[in-house]
Amino acid sequence: MNARQAVDLRAGTARASIAAVGAELTGWCAGGHELIWQPDPVYWAASSPILFPIVGWARDGKIRVGGQAYPMGVHGFAAASRFDVEQVAPHKARFSLADTPASRAIYPFRFRLVLDYTLSETALRVDVAVGNEGDTVMPYACGLHPGFRWPFAGGGPDDYAIVFAEPEDPNVPVIAPGGLFSKELRRTPLDGRRLPLSSSQFAQEAMCFLNARSQSLRFEGSGGSVISVATEGFPHFALWSRPGAPFLSIETWSGHGDPQGFDGDLYDKPSMIHLPPQRESRHRATFEFIGGSISG
Repeated sequence: MNARQAVDLRAGTARASIAAVGAELTGWCAGGHELIWQPDPVYWAASSPILFPIVGWARDGKIRVGGQAYPMGVHGFAAASRFDVEQVAPHKARFSLADTPASRAIYPFRFRLVLDYTLSETALRVDVAVGNEGDTVMPYACGLHPGFRWPFAGGGPDDYAIVFAEPEDPNVPVIAPGGLFSKELRRTPLDGRRLPLSSSQFAQEAMCFLNARSQSLRFEGSGGSVISVATEGFPHFALWSRPGAPFLSIETWSGHGDPQGFDGDLYDKPSMIHLPPQRESRHRATFEFIGGSISG
């Protein structure tokens, strides 16, 4: 398969497209209408990158393992890597990425990353499996970064809200220069479970709900339409956009960016998963479109 090609899935009237590069979801259509943001370099030249082996920014663009520094860009390297397409059926596909000499030069671990996409009439499930193929404990973080059209069901951006499954703390970390997490907090307009949305909320930084009580949330639009996001193995949610951009990214993370001032080993970075040799961890997110009429 050419690296620029995509795998197209269908289930009834629903469809999805996943690119070989990055195993990136580039389209999801429910009820005949596109719900995934289409890249526009004016705002954001991606649709739904895969985050691995870190989430967020590393201090000074480097991780440290065993006293040695390795260059690592924001969210790691999976999004720019070509995955192997292992299995394809009309409604599902499997993509895999394994370590190479080039990857071990910046992340000194043997790994296998597998993405399974499964489409139904109303939902798209993404299963992430991370395997440690080496003989030492492997620290990693992973995440999904889908951008959804906003608005996706008519009306304006201010007609939309995020509704968490459980009441959440309205105070979120202030993001310091370089994308690092500071100890300072800022208050969001979250009231219990409901967060009314406006594009101005994203003028400076993402809203990161770390160690959330909720394992699911609803992106509610006008006319009763909803995109729900249910997760397993992703304890953190982040909401991100850019002022005036017609998308909202609902990110699900197993880890998060470096704390401000952190210069320790990757093993000591907060929220990293320590995967034993020859073991596998699994994570899942299910996106579902529910009801209402969609326009646009």
